Amino acid sequence: MSERLSLLLPVWAGDRPDFLTDAFRSTVDAQTRRPDQVVIVRDGPVGAALDERIAELAASSPVPVDVVELAQNAGLGPALDAGLAACRHDVVARMDADDISLPQRFAVQMPVIESGVDVVGSGLLEFADDPDVVVGSRTVPTEPAEIVRRARFATPFHHPTVVYRRPLVTGVGGYGDFAKMEDYLLWAKLIVADARVANVAEPLVKYRVGAGAYARRGGLALLRAEVALQARFRELGFTTRGQCVRNLVVRGGYRLVPEGLRRSAYRRVIAPYRR
Repeated sequence: MSERLSLLLPVWAGDRPDFLTDAFRSTVDAQTRRPDQVVIVRDGPVGAALDERIAELAASSPVPVDVVELAQNAGLGPALDAGLAACRHDVVARMDADDISLPQRFAVQMPVIESGVDVVGSGLLEFADDPDVVVGSRTVPTEPAEIVRRARFATPFHHPTVVYRRPLVTGVGGYGDFAKMEDYLLWAKLIVADARVANVAEPLVKYRVGAGAYARRGGLALLRAEVALQARFRELGFTTRGQCVRNLVVRGGYRLVPEGLRRSAYRRVIAPYRR
């Protein structure tokens, strides 16, 4: 049975109007199977140029657009929860305001959801300035058992690629206010709730790797978020004591190594690219 789809796209003051346009057009206008609704969450004041671009995109969209305006910047998790409340349909796709969806994205992912799956992600390609110049690729586990195994140590989904069932997401408490790790925590809660999980190996999103990407993956703030995340996993019964210690040593250590070493490890292990 064909299901209807809402697209959830948060925007904040740090986003660029031209990047937002590319993200919107690629995930709405250019899709071979378009979403049935778009929810743009304006996470706090964004400035005149971005406000105007949001209005232009909403006015010219081939599908209905609802704009949720938050008076103050709430952060990604609370902004997404506000957007979920405005979604009209039970199936929701995520998208970031600076990435690009490939035209077949929803034509590939929606049949997986319609087969009975609760959340499906995909592989992705990374680019810096030119979307046609790929600098890295990220793969995903595709077997449900492997997705669950991966989740005990690393996020099993690429957040900007996921499509999921909204009632299940809200039923486990949504994203919540868990800065920097809200998506990974959500995947754990969904798995604990016996969600049916899947990934498509095919890259369906191009992910923008901007300046400072490697610096943002490290530092004390991210280490603190990592420690808090592992504590929540233990509270949920998601990881064992041994898995928690391993994660703190390996994942926590990754946050503290020099940026150059972190960049090298990321490119060699996490997102290599070979032509």
